[in-house]
Amino acid sequence: MTETPAQLGDLIGPVIRDLARRSNHDVTRWLHQVDRLRGCTDPIRLTGESAVLNGTTGEVLNAYTTRDEPHGQLLVRCGNRRASRCPACAETYRQDTFHLIRAGLLGGDKGVPEIVRTHPRVLATLTAPSFGPVHQGPDKDGTANVCHARRTGPSCFTRHHQGDPTIGQPLDADSYDYTAHILWNAHAAALWHRFTVYLRQHLAATTGLTRKEFARVSRLSFAKVAEYQARGVVHFHAVIRLDGRDGDTLTTPPTWATLDLLTTTIHSAAQAVRLPAPRTGHPLTWGTIDVRPIRTAGPSTLSEAAVAGYIAKYATKAAETSGTLDRRVTHHDLARLHTHGVTDHAARLIRTAWDLGNTETHPDLAPLRLRQWAHMLGFRGHFSTKSRAYSTTLTALRRVRVEYREAQELQRLPYDPTSTLVLAHWKYAGQGFTPGESALAATVNGEGHA
Repeated sequence: MTETPAQLGDLIGPVIRDLARRSNHDVTRWLHQVDRLRGCTDPIRLTGESAVLNGTTGEVLNAYTTRDEPHGQLLVRCGNRRASRCPACAETYRQDTFHLIRAGLLGGDKGVPEIVRTHPRVLATLTAPSFGPVHQGPDKDGTANVCHARRTGPSCFTRHHQGDPTIGQPLDADSYDYTAHILWNAHAAALWHRFTVYLRQHLAATTGLTRKEFARVSRLSFAKVAEYQARGVVHFHAVIRLDGRDGDTLTTPPTWATLDLLTTTIHSAAQAVRLPAPRTGHPLTWGTIDVRPIRTAGPSTLSEAAVAGYIAKYATKAAETSGTLDRRVTHHDLARLHTHGVTDHAARLIRTAWDLGNTETHPDLAPLRLRQWAHMLGFRGHFSTKSRAYSTTLTALRRVRVEYREAQELQRLPYDPTSTLVLAHWKYAGQGFTPGESALAATVNGEGHA
C-alpha cells in the first residue's frame, strides 16, 4: 500500500527533526550516507573507528570515528542477494552473476581464455520428480492449456493463466507426498554432487578412458543456479562446458569431446543417480532432464548472452517465489503462516519440514536441520555455485569494485597511500532503517515509498 503525502510526512518528519535537533551537519551527513548506499534498503549499522598511520613514523595522518556520524553509526550496504529483501543489492548480485556466467561462455575476459567459446557447451535443467499432480501454468509461449483433463483421479479443466495463485498447488493435497518433497529438497545439493561425479565417470567410460586418464586430458566445468518451481521444489539450471586441459591450463578439447557426447552422458549420468532416503520407501532421483546446446551461430541458436541473462535472473530469487517466507520460521509462526501470505501448500510444506525436524522423533534426520531450513522447504544448499575453472568468482568481482572505490578515495588523500598503514575496529550495531528513515531514504532516492 502506498502512503498518502500526509502519512509520509508523519513518517519522515520525526526523522528530520531528530537529525536537525543535533545539527544541520547531521542531516547532511545522513543524506550523504544514504547516497553512498546506492539504493540499499536494509543497510548494516556499524560503530567503530579507523586511522591512517605513516608506516615509518607511526604519525596519525587521518582518523575517522562513527561518533561523529548521525546516531553514532555508519551505514553500509547489506549485500543481500534476495530481491525480496533488498532490490538494489540483489541487482548488483544479478549483474555479477551475469558477468560470471558470460565470461565462462565467451572467454577473453576475467581470466578465461577465448578458446572456451569453441568448446562443447550446453544449458542443462534438472528437475525433481512428481510428488503428486499440481495445477499447471501456461506454456513458455504463454499458451494456457487445460490443466488436468482426466476421467479418473484428480482432475482440473481450467486454463490457468500467468499469475494465477492456483498454479503449483496440489490437485489433491491429502494424497500429495509432502514428506518425499521435503526430503528431496533437503538432498538436492547431494543429488547435484552425485550427478557431477557420475557425469565425469560416464564421459570417461564412453570414451574408453580411465577416470584418471580422462582427468589428465580434459576438465568438466560448470556454473549453476537453483530455482524454486511454483510447487515449491528446487531445480537446477546449469551451463556445462567440456574443456581440454594441460595441467591447470585450459586447452582445446580432444577430438572425442563433442556436443553429442556431452549431451548423451548428461542424460545417462542424471538417470543413474539414486540416493537412499529414509521414510520415502524409494530412492531419490531426478525427474525431467532437459539439455539444450549453446552455439555461436546457426538456426535456433541459444546465444551466450541469453543464457547468462536467463541464469542470472534466478540468482536473486528463493523459496518466497513459491509462496513461503524469506526468513527463518519459529514455533510461533506455525499457527499463523497464512497471516504472512503463505499459501496453503507452502504452509503444509513448512509444517512437514518442522515435524520431520523434530530430533526426538526423527533423530536420523537431525543432520538435515529441517527446522532451521523449514522456510526454504528443506533446501539448504547454495543458490549459485560453479566449478573452479569455469570462470572468475563473485568474491573477485566484489574485490574489483572495492579496489576501484578505494583508488578513488586514495586519489583525494594529501599523502602517499603506499607508505601508510590503516588500523580499524568495527562492531555490528544492527541492521535496517526505521519506517521513517526508510520513507525518507526512498524519497531522497526518488523511488517513492510503498
